[in-house]
Amino acid sequence: MSDAISIEQGDWEELGSEASEIRRIVFIVEQQVPQEEEWDGRDSFCLHFLIRRGGRALGTARLLPDGHLGRVAVLEEGRGLGLGQRLVEAAIEAARVQGHAHLELAAQLQAIPFYERLGFIAYGDEFLDAGIPHRNMSLPLGD
Repeated sequence: MSDAISIEQGDWEELGSEASEIRRIVFIVEQQVPQEEEWDGRDSFCLHFLIRRGGRALGTARLLPDGHLGRVAVLEEGRGLGLGQRLVEAAIEAARVQGHAHLELAAQLQAIPFYERLGFIAYGDEFLDAGIPHRNMSLPLGD
């Protein structure tokens, strides 16, 4: 099997079955996010991303219509391979194409250094989301 990495983007109908399984494992099982918080009813309005290695879907993210990036998740077997970075870079490019002036996200505290390496800047106070400490972050997309 090839180790080729590919990224797909599409709507929930196209990518939802694989994306939801990744999110179920990472957020609901590993991080114990309540199901009703994970499944927030917004997926049908978002642009979704799936990253594959050797054909297997290992990570996902979503871009909301208002320019917020969320639900960035990589399965344990895919961590440390740069897949998260490639996923976020694809979302940044999609946000640029959509004409957003900046990309916003709420990062779990341990993920802040990851997003800072991609140019995001943390702002505001720490807050709890699904019982997990987060901070807001922003990335200007101007030329």
